[in-house]
Amino acid sequence: MTSLSTPDTLDPSNPRAVAERSERLLRAIRTGEPTGWLREELATYDRAAIDGLVDDPDAATAFWLNVYNAIVQLELREDPDRLADKRSFFTDDLVEIAGERLSLDAIEHGIIRGEQWPYGLGYVPWPFYSKAVSRWALDDVDYRIQFAINCGAASCPPIAAYTPGDLDDQLDAAARSYLDSTVQYDTDSNVARLPRLCLWYRGDFGGRSGLRSMLERYEQVPPRAQPRLRYLSYDWAVALDRFVEHD
Repeated sequence: MTSLSTPDTLDPSNPRAVAERSERLLRAIRTGEPTGWLREELATYDRAAIDGLVDDPDAATAFWLNVYNAIVQLELREDPDRLADKRSFFTDDLVEIAGERLSLDAIEHGIIRGEQWPYGLGYVPWPFYSKAVSRWALDDVDYRIQFAINCGAASCPPIAAYTPGDLDDQLDAAARSYLDSTVQYDTDSNVARLPRLCLWYRGDFGGRSGLRSMLERYEQVPPRAQPRLRYLSYDWAVALDRFVEHD
């Protein structure tokens, strides 16, 4: 098996090979192996390699989730206090991909969430991203990505290395696990308390009706319960290296 720290040849015309590189970066971070050559490779990719991801949505989703989670870990390991200045942390250009400098917000809201305004609750498109971000933006927003993105805070979901071939099952497992560990349902009052992410990105979930359907789908509430929805607070304390145990 090729070492995570050993450069090898990448086929830039194969979106799944490009996605595998992001998975390798995340695994190298987890195991403490050198990541410099992988970050350098990301920075110097031929633009066509990243452009080609749009032809394989699963590869694109896996790639950008892994890159986001990897950059957060690298940046906060270097300086955990960075998260205290959330505006700077999320809007500064922290990573270079194929010659394009990108912020965490550009990756999450511009690319993964399909050019959404970070503060629009999932209802407000934002047409002011760079041309590269617009070109790389995913067409369809899968609400389950909210249970896969880790910004380094204690309330974030755990980190997995996402792969295109297993993406649907992985996102389903991430959603179920995170909801199981956070949702609080009171049978007597028929009130469900959801993680704060469900409020911040409510439109991604299809509004309140979509959230109720999600709760039923993942067996957080009884069938046809139609609970009232409340939202839990968010713990912004830095919490690094929270990887899924079985990943």
